Amino acid sequence: MQLTGSQIVMECLLEQGVDTVFGYPGGTILNIYDELYKYQDRIKHYLTSHEQGAAHAADGYARATGKVGVCMATSGPGATNLVTGIATAYMDSVPMVAITANVVLPLLGKDTFQEVDIAGVTMPITKHGYIVKDINELADTLRKAFKIAQTGRPGPVLVDITKDVTANKTEFTPVKPEKIERISAYSEEDIKTAIQLIEESKKPYIYVGGGAVISEASEEVAEFAHRIDAPVCDTLMGKGAFDGTDDLYTGMIGMHGTKTANFGVSQCDLLIAIGARFSDRVTGNAKKFANHAKVLHIDIDAAEINKNIKSSAHIIGDVKEVLTDLNQKLKQQDHKEWIRTIQEYKEKYPLKYQQKKLTCPYVIEQIDQVTKGKAIITTDVGQHQMWAAQFYKYTKPRTFITSGGLGTMGYGLGACIGAKVGQPDKTVINIAGDGCFRMNMNELATASRYNIPIIEVIINNQVLGMVRQWQTLFYDGRYSNTVLQDKVDFVKVAEALGCEAIRVSKKEEIAPAVEKAIALHKPVVIECMIDSDDKVFPMVPAGAAIDEAFDADDLKDIVD
Repeated sequence: MQLTGSQIVMECLLEQGVDTVFGYPGGTILNIYDELYKYQDRIKHYLTSHEQGAAHAADGYARATGKVGVCMATSGPGATNLVTGIATAYMDSVPMVAITANVVLPLLGKDTFQEVDIAGVTMPITKHGYIVKDINELADTLRKAFKIAQTGRPGPVLVDITKDVTANKTEFTPVKPEKIERISAYSEEDIKTAIQLIEESKKPYIYVGGGAVISEASEEVAEFAHRIDAPVCDTLMGKGAFDGTDDLYTGMIGMHGTKTANFGVSQCDLLIAIGARFSDRVTGNAKKFANHAKVLHIDIDAAEINKNIKSSAHIIGDVKEVLTDLNQKLKQQDHKEWIRTIQEYKEKYPLKYQQKKLTCPYVIEQIDQVTKGKAIITTDVGQHQMWAAQFYKYTKPRTFITSGGLGTMGYGLGACIGAKVGQPDKTVINIAGDGCFRMNMNELATASRYNIPIIEVIINNQVLGMVRQWQTLFYDGRYSNTVLQDKVDFVKVAEALGCEAIRVSKKEEIAPAVEKAIALHKPVVIECMIDSDDKVFPMVPAGAAIDEAFDADDLKDIVD
């Protein structure tokens, strides 16, 4: 059948099972949006307040559901406004397809109005990028984009389409999508080597990253941990891959990880990294990281092997498949003494915070209790992000959604909207700092427009908290451009954008506010007023080893 390029875009989206798109229209993409109007009974489009919000929403949708997130934008500034969201998805291995339109083919390369080589701009931050100049290549290109986004280590793919292609016609034949195969490149010898390392180990430690979430391997991770009888820590991206209430769980590793995890990894004799990339925020000083341990690295991406930390052995493959294989062949291990040592660390070094006043950790704990740990938590970036990682107990994968690799301020609200659209039956709460909220608070208008019942919790300390913490500890208290005290009233802003708003300043007000927000079934903002100088602990100084983590008690001892 003869279809226009815009109709082919719609039909290919339907082929791929897409029923949700986030975006913002403009001149070059008008043909596609005109077709969207005709397909609105099958494809729901969410008009965001800004293209960056659309990219973050598609990202949050993908992380919450495991499906490919889709966003759209017009040429020039519309396309470039997607860039930060695309980069965020790239750094955290999120499957996304970004569809943009460009000027007509005869005007390409002539500095035409709103012309940008967006495929060139995004080349370093996509798995692949296309510019479609021939309508006969459009359908196959879109199909390739979805396959690439999901295959192996996921990531974003950009498809830029010239406007004339969206209007031209060609023959279209529907095609059933190819099944996405799990990729593995390991041998039986790799498995035998891994089993030998595990069986020889007296003090094994498991370090779980985002790859375990992506591969849906939480059950296999749990079986593996109990089979080899090893303590478990996770990264920011690995939250929920292992049950945070399990006795073997020791918390997050790294710059703001628990002392138990940091000390334990520093003393283990075998570190098993599962779907993790040894980022600098995890390792601290890489030369001093896990110096007493052999390293067994399990990852789907061969490029990660020996990139940051040299491994003693590795298995390149899908985490779920690798762990299934190992679990079938491993005998039950017993490390009672090692586990006892780690349990003593957990008792000696619990996470602590100031109990006498309203703090973000208390807010997070109250949210955990009210939601019974079953909410999806999204965050922005900063102190509140670390507190959300530390004090909410994540028991399931895809329940903690945050910008880990890029650290994108302003990410959380768009991601929260996307996650709630993808998981409408879940309570979805974004934890934001006041600095982050300022960046993309316009997306509250998106939530109110569609009555998406998200909860936006603003941790308002009237400063850029994480930067201020560094300025306090390492820059002699020179607070250069980190104080936000001004006349902005977030409650009034939220109400003006069509949302309910609650301000709390006392501990006893938190739980009722969260309960009310959930019961309202509409977008609600809860502003929590906390002290400007609350700090995230433990903390590892830049360039230090992770076993040099310190907390407020250590600082007090130094001062005393």
